Amino acid sequence: MPQSRIRNATLLARRMSADAAAALINPGTSVAMSGFTGSGHAKVVPGALARRIEAVHAAGDPFRIRLLTGASTAPELDGVLARADGLELRAPYQSDPDTRQRINAGSMNYIDMHLSQVAQFTWSGFFGKIDTAVIEATAIAEDGSLVPSTSVGNNKTWLDLADKVIVEVNRWQPEALDGMHDIYYGTRLPPDRVPIPLTRPDQRIGQPHLRVDPARIVAVVETDAPDRNSAFKPIDDTSRRIAGHLIDFFRDEIKRGRLPANLLPLQSGVGNIANAVLAGLGESGFSNLTAFTEVIQDGMLDLLDAGILRSASATAVSLSPEATARFKDTIANYRERILLRSQELSNHPELVRRLGCIALNGMIEADLYGNINSTHIMGSRIQNGIGGSGDFARNSYLPVFLTPSTAKGGAISSIVPMVSHVDHTEHDVAILITEQGLADLRGLAPKQRARTIIDHCAHPDYRDALRDYFDRACRDSYGKHTPHLLAEALSWHQRFIETGTMRA
Repeated sequence: MPQSRIRNATLLARRMSADAAAALINPGTSVAMSGFTGSGHAKVVPGALARRIEAVHAAGDPFRIRLLTGASTAPELDGVLARADGLELRAPYQSDPDTRQRINAGSMNYIDMHLSQVAQFTWSGFFGKIDTAVIEATAIAEDGSLVPSTSVGNNKTWLDLADKVIVEVNRWQPEALDGMHDIYYGTRLPPDRVPIPLTRPDQRIGQPHLRVDPARIVAVVETDAPDRNSAFKPIDDTSRRIAGHLIDFFRDEIKRGRLPANLLPLQSGVGNIANAVLAGLGESGFSNLTAFTEVIQDGMLDLLDAGILRSASATAVSLSPEATARFKDTIANYRERILLRSQELSNHPELVRRLGCIALNGMIEADLYGNINSTHIMGSRIQNGIGGSGDFARNSYLPVFLTPSTAKGGAISSIVPMVSHVDHTEHDVAILITEQGLADLRGLAPKQRARTIIDHCAHPDYRDALRDYFDRACRDSYGKHTPHLLAEALSWHQRFIETGTMRA
């Protein structure tokens, strides 16, 4: 690899192999690594560390670490360390099958939390002292600062607090990323907290590089490896119908004067449904849109290319292989329209509330009153995590949750009497959408919400059973404000565990 990516002479002399760098990580320590939704993650040091852990285990000695990241990473980070049985603790968000299996088996501790709170928790010491940070960079500047790559995540916090820093300089990342980042260093802990001076999604308030004391950089590892770059599923009829209901709703809100013609800053969760919704916006005549979100996916890139989206603020760019190639080939087109920030800003409740974001997030299930389960299957098995959905749902101008009305080929209803796990309470949910329709819950009392959700969002195969449950709950429940028959409500989930279907 040409040396031009490492432009600091002192740090150029600290180049070493991934195995040599991994040897600097000690067992029993808290290790913070870069990465957010499969982009900008450490690519080779985690694998070298996993091999070292396996060798130590084979000799009969324990070796596990506490791993912190920005959000989910990739098989070459979460996966290899989980398979090596090298993780005592994982936080704050994951989507790796091997990691998930160990969490649900009870052999790995997992802390699922709002992404906006991770930096504050770390500064307060709740994860212990950060011994080592492993950070991917596009380049190292002459002054020793780091040019971030395709995600920022919690890297600012990791670099501020870690005793030792290992930098992976990844040649695969385009050098033209330099200048696309806005790293703000004005956040404080109480009682010294001050307002963050950001009033528009496209406003720059920070600097383009990550600061770090070069004396704490103990290793520089050169890499040439891609981000995860998972492909999205083709947009199907269910996704199109969900998108259609949302777009019709937006048009009506504009007509009623509750939204401007160019909407409000959009936040879009990760996944196929969210991507389909963005595609629908691109076909529906909207223009001059903005985004204040966590992740830029294919749909947002398409809107930027079409001139429909004026600007996008996020903490990561996470694209399919095809969109990645387009992004790298035409990156100059995005340099003034994409800003990548630390996740303590991209998810900051103060900014979400101030900007009046429209939050579009997926879910696993919703109940009759609008409580949302985003994280657990049948109440006890974690799927991925809450991510940033809570940061946005609680604080946005318009919190919207979207899902198909059924799962597992129709064996599970996404609308249930009582969710098996609550991530977002009914107080933080304004709009529910399935392919069946849209339920506007604003201004409705609990029993009105229930009837609206059943009528508009439930699949016809489950609608009669839900109505029957609700009618009997209204008649027989202990209280009549939010009627429930507790044992029967939970039996919907137990029935699936026992029979594989929620159908009676």
